[in-house]
Amino acid sequence: MGDGESRPPLPDREAETFLIRHEQQAEVGTRWRGVGSLRARKKVETVRVDESLPVDVERLDSERVPANENDSGRIETLADGSLSIPVYEEELVVTKRTVLRERVIIRKEVVTERQRIEVNLGREHVELETDGDVELHDDR
Repeated sequence: MGDGESRPPLPDREAETFLIRHEQQAEVGTRWRGVGSLRARKKVETVRVDESLPVDVERLDSERVPANENDSGRIETLADGSLSIPVYEEELVVTKRTVLRERVIIRKEVVTERQRIEVNLGREHVELETDGDVELHDDR
């Protein structure tokens, strides 16, 4: 043996020796494979039928009545099986309201101005005359 080869260890005389046995088993299964195909065609044959048969047809008869004050506005079934259906329409509703837009503040101011006037005014004067020995003293 050269370098790098190792020897198997020597069997120990007291060690057990055993042998492993294998066997083959068969597994059986199934699989699908195609063996052909099948085509189906449909043919339509037209047969004319001309017969007169009775059928029931519902016809509507209507009656219009004004709604009363306590009308529920719902579809109602009447005692004879008829339906009473309410009819609505749009109604324009105009509402006016007063809206505050602005406030106007008014102040007064006193201003002195000069105005020229021309007017004739009357004045009274008292003239005194003495007669006799009466002396008059004027305090003007």
